[in-house]
Amino acid sequence: MRRGMKRGKGRILAIDQGTTGTTALVLDERARVVARGYAELPQHFPRPGWVEHRGEEIWATSLRAIGAALRRSGARAGDLATIGITNQRETTLLWDRATSRPVAPAIVWQDRRTAERCAALRRAGLEPAIARRTGLRLDPYFSATKLEWMLRNDRSLPARARRGALAFGTVDSWLLWKLTGGRVHATDPTNASRTLLLDLRRLRWDSSLTRRFGVPEALLPEVRPSAGDFGVTRGVPGLPDGIPIRGVAGDQQAALFGQGCVAAGGIKNTYGTGCFLVLHTGRKARASRSGLLTTAACGSRGEPAYALEGSVFIAGAAVQWLRDGLEVITDAAESEAIARSVRDAGGTVLVPAFAGLGAPHWRPDARGLWTGITRGTTRAHLVRAALESIAFQSRDLVRAMERDAGTRIRILKVDGGAAGNDFLMQFQADILGAAISRPAMLESTALGAACLAGIGVGIWDRREDVPAPARSARLFRPGLTRAARARRIGEWEAAVALLLRK
Repeated sequence: MRRGMKRGKGRILAIDQGTTGTTALVLDERARVVARGYAELPQHFPRPGWVEHRGEEIWATSLRAIGAALRRSGARAGDLATIGITNQRETTLLWDRATSRPVAPAIVWQDRRTAERCAALRRAGLEPAIARRTGLRLDPYFSATKLEWMLRNDRSLPARARRGALAFGTVDSWLLWKLTGGRVHATDPTNASRTLLLDLRRLRWDSSLTRRFGVPEALLPEVRPSAGDFGVTRGVPGLPDGIPIRGVAGDQQAALFGQGCVAAGGIKNTYGTGCFLVLHTGRKARASRSGLLTTAACGSRGEPAYALEGSVFIAGAAVQWLRDGLEVITDAAESEAIARSVRDAGGTVLVPAFAGLGAPHWRPDARGLWTGITRGTTRAHLVRAALESIAFQSRDLVRAMERDAGTRIRILKVDGGAAGNDFLMQFQADILGAAISRPAMLESTALGAACLAGIGVGIWDRREDVPAPARSARLFRPGLTRAARARRIGEWEAAVALLLRK
């Protein structure tokens, strides 16, 4: 340990604010989980292709999750040495600095309302220059066109934005603002790099991009190191004032850090609402030739580094759709047993492009497609096809990553809630022809935030100093023959090709 612990017993509060809910973990100085709390976040779908959250509901669910974790830990809030934050990225919030109230609903990363605006910018030939500067594609996934849409669709907002009365942020900035009583308006490079407004190599807001998207720079948060000083708590229900906030990272970079992937070559895939494959590339930002993104990441001390990333927009969300939309299951947890009840998907293939297709296709206009349905198709076949679609989409990302990296991936580290599904992990190994390594602790995202905060406050010096878990990872090895694998991949690729022709 480089420095003495700052507070109490060295316990760390990690806040993991995700698309469908907020998880809070209390961890000790050996990075062991002492307690968990969770609160579900309401989803709002005002129009087809639109996905919204309410800023105050994000904050309320975070408070409920924190309160539950602290009660279950048996610890006093004053025992906390530090707080780390990780969050759904790209989701865009705009609030009034004086009242700390949102001035519009948050536009979620899955939202497609700015697809035509992105298409117009591409037609104007702007994508290559923007990609070189930001590492990103012109897609409604990212924050800039969401923020531009907010400012254009409420005439009262631009003037308030220019005079500094409003604040923009991704979810990390909103939580920091609320945790610090409005004293800190900041973000970190991993979140800022997802906005289409950051010069990725200089890690600074780019004035040419802010002008392009009509974003007054007075709106923007300060970019601080991921294991840096993000202020202290002030006026938070259930927490004392003065707890230092020392770690912030977007969810996928936090998961990469939590998995110990802090140097070039480290790779993981997170299975949540979406799937996110991230390959650490070290201190150099590498451009993709295969439809992937270049993004900010963290080195072993939380210092800036870079990664390649591929995103699947609909993964676990497909299972939620089976539950809430089609009502063919009552609980996501039962999907594994139902999928195992049949030998295969009965010839059905689901391409869940409910919010367009992400990497490597980047087709925001695409919509879902289900092929091969017959009178013999059962509920079990539909459930199995939905789970298989997660693995197929992830395979497409892995192959793109291999082309960019010039190497074959033999073992893939995984995490996230859906990685707890043994059927899905085995099918992923089968369809990849590679081993899947699942850690004992699936919540790598929250662990990464806790590790960054622990480093920031001096509990540890670097990621390698964080004690390893007592239980070892589970390995899933491929079991399909080459012929069977090729047949299933052919079915998937035929369905995707059919969708892309529409």
